[in-house]
Amino acid sequence: MSPSPQVPHLIYDKGTIRIENSDLIRIPGTKFDDRTKSLRSYGLHYSEIVEYLKKSNLNFIDDVPDFISSPTLKMKDLELRDYQKQALENWEKSSMKGCVVLPTGAGKTAVGISAIQQINSSALVIVPTIDLMDQWANSISKHLSIHLSDDEKGIHVGKLGGGEDDLQPITVATYDSAYIRSSSIGNQFKLIIFDEVHHLPAPGYRLIAEQFISPCRLGLTATIEREDDLHELIPYLTGGVVFRLGSKVLSERKHLAEYTVDRIQVSLTPEEQHEYEFNQTKFLTNIRRLGFKVPSMYNLKRLIMMSNKNKIARDAMLARNKANEIALNSESKIEELGKILCENTNSKIIIFTQNNKMVYDLSNRFLIPYITYKTLKEERRDVLDGFKSGRYGAVVTSKVLDEGVDVPDAELGIIMSGTGSGRELIQRLGRILRPKHDGRKARLVELVSKHTRETGTSAKRISALKKNSSTDINMSYDGN
Repeated sequence: MSPSPQVPHLIYDKGTIRIENSDLIRIPGTKFDDRTKSLRSYGLHYSEIVEYLKKSNLNFIDDVPDFISSPTLKMKDLELRDYQKQALENWEKSSMKGCVVLPTGAGKTAVGISAIQQINSSALVIVPTIDLMDQWANSISKHLSIHLSDDEKGIHVGKLGGGEDDLQPITVATYDSAYIRSSSIGNQFKLIIFDEVHHLPAPGYRLIAEQFISPCRLGLTATIEREDDLHELIPYLTGGVVFRLGSKVLSERKHLAEYTVDRIQVSLTPEEQHEYEFNQTKFLTNIRRLGFKVPSMYNLKRLIMMSNKNKIARDAMLARNKANEIALNSESKIEELGKILCENTNSKIIIFTQNNKMVYDLSNRFLIPYITYKTLKEERRDVLDGFKSGRYGAVVTSKVLDEGVDVPDAELGIIMSGTGSGRELIQRLGRILRPKHDGRKARLVELVSKHTRETGTSAKRISALKKNSSTDINMSYDGN
């Protein structure tokens, strides 16, 4: 008489699913671990493994989930707009996996909070910054409450990050903290929400999605595409895009302010133009000496790697950086900015630059408060509160306000300098898109130096903006 097959035993083990007593079966997505003589897989594949075992009519013991017990949650004071409802419905029809792409100011947080209430179980929200961690925690506390038989009470939201270590049924964590803790808490949350999900595919952060077993996953972002194409990993980590709506459509529907994007080209001074051309020529000459035919992004990465040991490569990089500095920070741009400020004294204005040096220069020259990554939390709050109340009519910043900070309403954005990234432009545009009480249009102005590489950089990001803002995807599912 042949021995009875052993019953597979599923165990959560430091971010992985370990399947003991599995010598008689094959399970897709698993590999044999010779050290423990068992099958093993990332926590990400937990749902697929369980589904396979059930469909195969195999008995098994499942000790993987250890979801934190969650009370019944009730929504309060939050009414979803039609497109938010559709986004949530599409996500539900996609087995509660996938990404929602909406512009800044369109209410992605409301979609996330509704998803938490819909799941009504333990949920972890992962965000890139401490500011966003606080904002999410406050929003969840405001719009969700614990439903009791004859009463309701406020919900206590846990936090992981910025010195906080408080694990609760509903918790908000920074990507860094979630990365550190993922192998130990990866089986405790049924729903995981990745805010600004475009950060997730980074080599370190993607481990978060791989080690969590959460069967329900929601990604939120205004711009899912990445310059390095790693966004192609997002469907594997969270599920693909289930709903996308561009800023143009939402502006037409009056959910966001109508807007214009203008480019003002300025000429370098004769001295600046001469120095720019000298350095740009030196850059191009040197890369040709190294055998590079065109200054592509790929070749630039190779050049950076070579510059540590190769003098020609190092001189090429120094010349390129000098040329860029001249184009991005020209005196003509500063003079044009002065004119715009004088013409818009009654507008709330955000000025964006590529580097902090320009932030400080503009702050000193025009007596405008600034915010950089070095600005202390209390000082940043004072500047933003002053901007909101009208005490300050303008604020100048680098990349720190692109995402992760709740910026008060503004109607004019001025880009002094930036990268060719479409995401950066879309995020900066999002800072001025909240509807105006008097119906005024928002305006984003780019200042671009003529006859420099900056014109191509501007064209690249404008092209990405046009593609993104006019996109209107409303996917439907047949349940298969």
